Amino acid sequence: MPFAASRLQHERRRPAWRMFSSPEKRTVVICLLLVAATLTVYNPIIHNRFINFDDPQYLIYNPQVNAGLTWGSIRWSFTTFYQANWHPLTWISHALDYQLFRANPAGHHYVSALLHAANAVLLFLLLQSATGFTGRSLMVAALFAVHPVNVESVAWASERKNVLSMLFLLLAWQAYGRYVRKPSVGRYLGVVLAFVLGLVSKPQVITFPFLLLLWDYWPLGRYGSESSLTGTVRPVGPRRSFDWLLWEKSPLFLLSAMSAVITIKAQAAGGAIHASAHYNFRLRFENAVVSYSRYLRNACLPDRLSPFYPHPWDSIQLWQVAASALLLFALTGFVLHYRRHRYLCVGWLWFLGALVPMIGLVQVGEQAMADRYAYLPLLGIFLILCWGVPEWASHYQVPSTWLAISAATVLSALSVLTYRQIGYWHDAVSLWSYALKVTPGRPKLIELELGIAFDQQGRFDEAMPYLEAAFDPQNQRDAPLVHLGYGLYDQKHGRMQEAIAEYQTTIRTSIEAAVILEAYSNMGYAYLKIRDYEYARQSFAAALRINPYHSRSLVGMGLLSEERGEFVQAINDYTQAMSEEPTAVGYLLLAQAEAEAGDPAKAQEAQGKAAQLTANLDDARQAVHSLIKR
Repeated sequence: MPFAASRLQHERRRPAWRMFSSPEKRTVVICLLLVAATLTVYNPIIHNRFINFDDPQYLIYNPQVNAGLTWGSIRWSFTTFYQANWHPLTWISHALDYQLFRANPAGHHYVSALLHAANAVLLFLLLQSATGFTGRSLMVAALFAVHPVNVESVAWASERKNVLSMLFLLLAWQAYGRYVRKPSVGRYLGVVLAFVLGLVSKPQVITFPFLLLLWDYWPLGRYGSESSLTGTVRPVGPRRSFDWLLWEKSPLFLLSAMSAVITIKAQAAGGAIHASAHYNFRLRFENAVVSYSRYLRNACLPDRLSPFYPHPWDSIQLWQVAASALLLFALTGFVLHYRRHRYLCVGWLWFLGALVPMIGLVQVGEQAMADRYAYLPLLGIFLILCWGVPEWASHYQVPSTWLAISAATVLSALSVLTYRQIGYWHDAVSLWSYALKVTPGRPKLIELELGIAFDQQGRFDEAMPYLEAAFDPQNQRDAPLVHLGYGLYDQKHGRMQEAIAEYQTTIRTSIEAAVILEAYSNMGYAYLKIRDYEYARQSFAAALRINPYHSRSLVGMGLLSEERGEFVQAINDYTQAMSEEPTAVGYLLLAQAEAEAGDPAKAQEAQGKAAQLTANLDDARQAVHSLIKR
């Protein structure tokens, strides 16, 4: 038999896994499988829409983001405290997305899913490089990739800051590993640069220097008693004193402090930090203690995750605080007792420490806790599980096959829960309806958001009970949204004067640009209906001053132009509106204007685009008729 044929036959007999026998090839294959698994679980995200919680302010009605990536939007990103945050790189990311995908949510969502998949791969590579354990590192990365707690960070378009900051944090970690193996100023500057990029994406990563000290202890083994080293520690570089390592990270601690100052200033400017009169230290401390236990519970039983966990105020019982504190002390005592297994201390202190900025000791917003806050801290718990379980199994001689089956079962169950959780984020009505079921006490904020979501879908009769239930005469901040809902309800039922009065109250009492914009736009259509064209023009113009790209207001201007017989201007208005948010109704109006202007070919083209955007063209034609009929 010829040598080539014999070799080919031999290759055919070799098991498939032998084709990837080199460590480098196996690592590449594992990374590709990790990406494929993550994107498969998160694939439903491409069907999700934007929701009415931060997305309007962050994306839909943000003129700087809507303008795409320009020098103006970049300059604005670095100089604004908009939405009580300073995260310029996140704004730039949103602006780039808007330039690429406009108002199509699928693109925005899929970029976040890709970033999450990249984070899972970087986490695997980091752990494998630092510890030498491929299977355990893969399990940590897989848990991170498919755990339902992380759905909020990925499926919520406005939470891009979480996945983006984690990306740069992991890159900083990789750079730190290279620096430790071969120290140099250039490599240290690489750590600093990646950390800065993480901070300007979201300041949640300010605990990075603290986490690096834990990393020095395990798995790098740069300090600590040599007698406490175990097989899971791979000492890297010369051993140093704790003081030396602390001094080594002083530039990183300084950057963290600067970021904390800027963040507090931004949150205070946006009114997100509540005065101690509302949340005194006792309330904040009690909530923090109980929240640690709730985060652990969600990590182990992620079955009732909510987009909003209301602050309990003074309803926390003393026994709850005591039980949670006892649990924390017991677990801390356990890891200290078994401190020879360094990963236990590192994982536990990672979880406790990484949560400190978000645990609520400084109260930001009205939530007690949030799933997005656990994106980084839960890695500590994953480390404990993925190193502790194999060591326990080895001690008790549990077959590796059983370990692999158990791991596959856990990952499969978590993937199913994550797939289901992504479905809850499909749209605002789905999200807040689900939140109302899993959140005890029917929080007013959830009822308010659900009412607004029904409003925005035109389901006014369903919206009113929730808007009325959410209205609190003592809470003046919610009142504009309730008046906006009343206006929509009146407008839907033909009471235009009453609707206009509600919109005027909304504009007078609200400080939210997105709410005021919506009120002006709706009021323009109410004035159109009663043939008060001048006030309609003024209303649409006011809306467009807030957001020049607001599609509904541009369509309103087009209707006014048609009313005056200015068909060229109407065509321009409709065309701009459709470039921002293509709709069947908008294209039918454009087709009508093109026909009136004497261009039947373009009118036919616009009708064709309208037909592509809806399965029921007759409904769209009826909507056009209702807009024109007065």
